[in-house]
Amino acid sequence: MRVSTSSTYDATIANLQRRAQELSRSQEQMSSLKRVNRASDDPTAAARAERALAVEARSAATQRAIDASMNAVSQTESTLGDALGLLQQARDSVVSAGNASFSDAERANLAISLRQMRAELLTIANSPDGAGSYLFAGQGASNPPFVDTPTGVQFRGVSGETGAPSTEPLPLTMDGRSTWLQASSGNGVFVTSATQQAGTGWINTGSVIDPSAATGDPYSLSFTVAGGVTTYTVLRDGNPTALTDVPYQSGQAIEIDGLSFTVTGAPADADRFDITPSSASLSIFDVLDRVATELETPGRNNGQIAQSVATALRDIDASSAKLTAQRAVAGETLNRIDRAAERLSGQKLAAQTDRSQAEDLDMVEAISTFQKQQTGYEAALKSYASVQNLSLFQYLNV
Repeated sequence: MRVSTSSTYDATIANLQRRAQELSRSQEQMSSLKRVNRASDDPTAAARAERALAVEARSAATQRAIDASMNAVSQTESTLGDALGLLQQARDSVVSAGNASFSDAERANLAISLRQMRAELLTIANSPDGAGSYLFAGQGASNPPFVDTPTGVQFRGVSGETGAPSTEPLPLTMDGRSTWLQASSGNGVFVTSATQQAGTGWINTGSVIDPSAATGDPYSLSFTVAGGVTTYTVLRDGNPTALTDVPYQSGQAIEIDGLSFTVTGAPADADRFDITPSSASLSIFDVLDRVATELETPGRNNGQIAQSVATALRDIDASSAKLTAQRAVAGETLNRIDRAAERLSGQKLAAQTDRSQAEDLDMVEAISTFQKQQTGYEAALKSYASVQNLSLFQYLNV
């Protein structure tokens, strides 16, 4: 086979250029620490790395949403704790108001304290979240969601919750109406109240002794005093029941249709107490307004004061139970956020691992390859330099 000098030179130059390109590519990989620097290096690996990078970007966005929810819910949980502390102080004040030795002036002073606590609770209910909204704004509000009006505190937000914009259903706000204005009234099943109270008799909160017998109808308890004898009649939805003209005994439980309640003291003639179904409509602000007004009213007898105290304690406890339940929801949400953060961390790590496996460089292998390529390139250069002088023309010149 005839081998021309020019073809040999061309083949050798092409081989040197190929080796130089391979050496340059290895240098680029080692400097970038990546095996794949462009899609043409390895199309399959580049596509795999791009998918992993997209997962990382989504994870970063979700992490920001989780952080925002964590901050908001943590503030909400702490705020509800502050509110519960204030309600406990209010309860202690109401208990003190029941002291028979207190004067009207002393009860009026307690009423002032209760109004101050009520104002502080309103401030807490309008707590901002630090991001331009409010913790209890429901589905969002640019203004404080609770407004103090002549008829009481009103919720001007939108009921519901605002969620973080992510794949994880995490809240940024809590429903303020439900939290502050919709506790269960009474004992959760029925509400006892004094409609006409001229005597010293007062009714307690009552209880349910047989849930299956409860009718859900409204009842009323009216008293008659004649000839020094006090009797009572229980009406169901305005109609007389079997408990008609029953001799009254202070502190003795009155039971009807699975319900039990007790009247204590000496009711006057025509005194009346109502027993109505409970509803989720109890506002803590209305409770404090009512008890403060009653404590400010002078000349009330012991029965009326006892009724105010019993009713206030019942309603404060119901409101506290509602706030406690909402705080428990916030606590569980924080646990859910922690679990979501853990899942997200796992997803992000998996994406980073997948991306690394697709495009990162094995430095040990890369160094070994580079050294081999460098040695081969140097050998090719030396052999070319030696062979290029072995031609007929060079020989004849000698």
